[in-house]
Order: sequence, then structure tokens, then C-alpha cells
Amino acid sequence: MAIATPKPDLRPANPRFSSGPCAKRPGWTLEALSGALLGRSHRATQPKARLAEVIERSKAVLGLPADWRLGIVPASDTGAVEMALWSLLGARGVDVLAWESFSKDWGTDVLKQLKLKDARILDAPYGRLPTLAADGTRDLVFVWNGTTSGVRLPDADFIPVEREGLAICDATSAAFAMRLPWERLDVVTWSWQKVLGGEAAHGMLALSPRAVARLESYAPAWPLPKIFRMTKGGRLNEGIFKGETINTPSMLAVEDALDGLRWAEGVGGLEGLVARSEANLAAVADWVARTPWVDFLAEDPATRSCTSICLKIVAPWFTALDAAAQAAAAKRLAALLEKEGVALDAGAYRDAPPGLRLWGGATVETSDIRALLPWLDWAFAEVEAAVAKEAA
Repeated sequence: MAIATPKPDLRPANPRFSSGPCAKRPGWTLEALSGALLGRSHRATQPKARLAEVIERSKAVLGLPADWRLGIVPASDTGAVEMALWSLLGARGVDVLAWESFSKDWGTDVLKQLKLKDARILDAPYGRLPTLAADGTRDLVFVWNGTTSGVRLPDADFIPVEREGLAICDATSAAFAMRLPWERLDVVTWSWQKVLGGEAAHGMLALSPRAVARLESYAPAWPLPKIFRMTKGGRLNEGIFKGETINTPSMLAVEDALDGLRWAEGVGGLEGLVARSEANLAAVADWVARTPWVDFLAEDPATRSCTSICLKIVAPWFTALDAAAQAAAAKRLAALLEKEGVALDAGAYRDAPPGLRLWGGATVETSDIRALLPWLDWAFAEVEAAVAKEAA
């Protein structure tokens, strides 16, 4: 019989735990956008300077190597990844590491859209990583952090520093919250809407000198749409990496991105951002350790994400339900949290096992995470009692 759990008194000051778009930085108001250069051409001197400032500040906070290029590209992180895949792949064999929804999408691109013959998908179920091995003669496509599974790479030691292939990394929910080993990567992508809480629609594409060399020496067999083209006359279009965007950007979103970057600098740069995210994970881990009905979806503690923190329900009554009933119960749990106004958008991703997903990126205050956790216990007890009553 379920034991009634009293409703907590303390509520999170900010109930936004969505994994994308994510919570704005602490203290954010619309006033932060008052200086946006609206109604201006993005090709004019001042707007172009703002775009270049996003690039330069991002490079500085992330510690991007001086010889890498960084550009603002269309269509969020998805657009950035697609640009890389369609522009760079096909020169040699490719392996795709797939262990959650978006990495599986990149596998679909490689096999079913680009139809590459020499391609391998190395996959694993939600909660695990595939065997981490990289053949340095082949290209490698992977996510650093599985946004929909809460499983991240512990390191990139499996990628040779000396290699012939390119390491193409989707880092959208890792950049600004996790340290990236640039010497083992060649293409890194992310969006503004994740760790720094920016507005959606714009992606960032970082290229190593090796990736640039591939672009300038290899032409894919398939046609490339305009928004994917990074070369002119066989040479890199350097303007893309100086603020000359391929399509029209939102200067309102640009102003918001700059606000987030300035905030990041103010909390200690990358080290401060990483510390804030890891503190959020630690708070959840302490609660999970003493809570019998829940566990991390990530089976290995070394692979637990500090941003997209994915939780599974392990109570015996829940695991005894069939798949449809489990999904319904988990949705009731997330809906109850939303109804109480303590956790918005906290349900698991639609393709993931039923459970909860809490964003723990740097813009989320650890005090809000701690305030939320008793509400999870309360909501679970409410759902357990309701399911038991309906089954009686």
C-alpha cells in the first residue's frame, strides 16, 4: 500500500527544467535584449560586428584552439551537424556511434540519405555506450552527450590524436558544461539554446585545420543546397567564420547569445560553467542514492550527464506494468509536476524509456534542483496511489 507523502512547502524559484530550449541565465529579463540591433541588415557594419562578437566570445570561453574556425550557421545544432555530414563525408569509410535518438538520426543520414557504402553503425540501447573504439583511418560521427539518454562520453581517449579520418562531434548539450578535448576532435557543433539558455534557430560549427583541408580537397558526389555550402571555388568561404552568415540571423537572438556569453564570463568562464552543472548532477545523485523508486538511466556512473539528467522508475509496481501502462504512469508524474508549477517539461524524451529528464545545465541553480527533489517523491507517491486505486 502506498504511503501518503506530504506536499513540500518549498518550491523551486525557477521551475524550468526543459532540455531545450533551456532555462535562461539567473536574473534574465527582457531588458537584456534592449540593445538588439533590430530592423537592421545583418550585413551592415554594426550587426556584423555583433555576429563576430558571438564567435570571438564563444571561442574564448570554450578555449577553442587559435587555428580552428567557428561560424554561425542556420537551423540550430541540427543544421550544423547536417552541414558537416553532407559536406565532409564520403571521402573515406565512416563509423557512427549511436546510443540515443539524435545519434541514431545521424546514422539514418549516413545510411539512408547519403547512402554511403562503407559505413558502420555502432549502437547501444538507452542507458549504455557502444564499445568505444575508433579506427584512425575512418571518419567518426558521434554525440558527446546523449541529450535524450543522459549518457555522456567519459573521455575521448579512444580517438587517436594522430589520425587520417575526421572526428565529427555533436556537442549540443555538452558545450559550455563539459570539457572537450579539441586535439581529438575535428568538427564540433552546438546551438545557443542549451547550456547558455539562448534562443533557438542558430547553430555553431567549429572546424579544425584538418576539417578545413578536407573541405578544400574533397567535393561530395551529391549536390549541396546553398545553406550547406562552405566553400567557393574550392576554397573555404572565410566570411562564414567572421560573422557573414549564410542566411539571415535574428539579431534579437544574437543579442541574447551575447548576454549569455557575458554571464558565462562573469561566473568564471568554462570552469565556472562546468562546476555549476556538476553541482546540479551531484545534488540529483545524492537524492537518487537514498531514493528506492528511482535510478539513473545511465548505467555507468562515469557516463552520467550533468546536463540532460535522465531518470528511470525502478519501483516494483511500476516495472510490473506493461510498456503502455509504464508510459502512461510516467506521463502522469510529469503532468502532476507541471500542474503544481514545480517542474515544466520534465518528462522523458518521446523515444526514450519512460521516466523523467531534468536539465542540469549551468543556467539552472542548484538550489532549484534541491527544492524540486522532494516534489518528485510527492508526485511519485500520488501516482502510485492513483494507479493502485484504479487497479483495485
